Amino acid sequence: MARDIVAERMQIDTEKRRAVWQEQLSSLMVHPVWGLPILGLVLWFGLYKFVGEFGAGTLVDFIETNIFESLINPRVDYFFHLLFGEGHLFNLFGGEYGIITLGVRYAFAIIFPIVGTFFIAFSIIEDTGYLPRLAMLVDRVFKKIGLSGRALIPLTLGFGCDTMATIVTRTLETKKEKIIATFLLTLAIPCSAQLGVLLGLLGGKPLMFALWALTVLLVFMMSGFLCKCLIKGEEAGFFMELPPLRLPSFMNVFTKTYTRLVWYFKEVIPLFILASVAIWLGKLTGFLDVLVRLMSYPVRWAGMPESASHAFLYGFFRRDFGAAGLFNLAKDGTLSGNSLLVAAVVLTLFVPCVAQFAVMWKERGKGVALGMAAFIFPFAFFVGFLLHVILNVFRVQL
Repeated sequence: MARDIVAERMQIDTEKRRAVWQEQLSSLMVHPVWGLPILGLVLWFGLYKFVGEFGAGTLVDFIETNIFESLINPRVDYFFHLLFGEGHLFNLFGGEYGIITLGVRYAFAIIFPIVGTFFIAFSIIEDTGYLPRLAMLVDRVFKKIGLSGRALIPLTLGFGCDTMATIVTRTLETKKEKIIATFLLTLAIPCSAQLGVLLGLLGGKPLMFALWALTVLLVFMMSGFLCKCLIKGEEAGFFMELPPLRLPSFMNVFTKTYTRLVWYFKEVIPLFILASVAIWLGKLTGFLDVLVRLMSYPVRWAGMPESASHAFLYGFFRRDFGAAGLFNLAKDGTLSGNSLLVAAVVLTLFVPCVAQFAVMWKERGKGVALGMAAFIFPFAFFVGFLLHVILNVFRVQL
């Protein structure tokens, strides 16, 4: 009896100590000073190391090199060459821009490992209860750009898919906040696949990564501040209930990751195939060559090689499709040094993909959607041009 009482008492004390430790950690996470290094650790290990280096580096290299380049693409080219010869139908399925050799390869060799690792990392962060605390941490900063801490939810979801995140802006309280959040999602929040590819491109280059992150952050904050000043309307207040901190559940993380991957591939694979068909038609009619020539002017103006024009044209279909194009250019050495940094910044700020633009049109109206797209396209290249000039003035060679 005495042992039972002591054991019961000690268990209660252990639970109390655990509760006190959780409260102290929770307080640190929302602290305006100590919360920043915690956020830095989450971003460094969760995004840069796991998604950027492992997902976009190790996994992409293995799948693309050992599976597609060595096994799948040569057999696809051989099969359709036997079937169609060197004609246009061969180029529809194989060759440089084929549905399988380009569209399917981008989807499974580049996008799948990056999106998969991102969704795992995001699900773990989400399941611990850290996201609401991060919303509390950034609320004071977000007030400077016309948003509340609640806007962190759609902005964070934008790192998964900007299309889904644009829909989630419905949860924001005021029209002004919805417009600002939609604009910032469109301008400065890269989706998971795009972010993962960019992290893979900049992985192992800490100075280049820091300059890219600083440039995008400055554009994000300055654009948000200008929107707050220019857009009239009521600003929202903020309150949020904090759930308890906990260790992530394996089943929760698996279920969330699996569900998001299924949803993502239902959307992305048809669009990648459609993009491959559109590129094939463009090559067939000569229209793609015209677009490449037109795109080459802002591309060269911003200090990038003309061949990067193709990647930005891909970005009109999906920004992650364009990011995969940059990945190929960097892999073969066409993009490197300063031009790689400029390309990463411009593509991050580039126009919304077709799916996101359609959702913007539905949620915010055609005037807002067209206005945002018309502003963002030249602005992205203008920022790239400024960055190119600054690097040259200060004689920075990356």
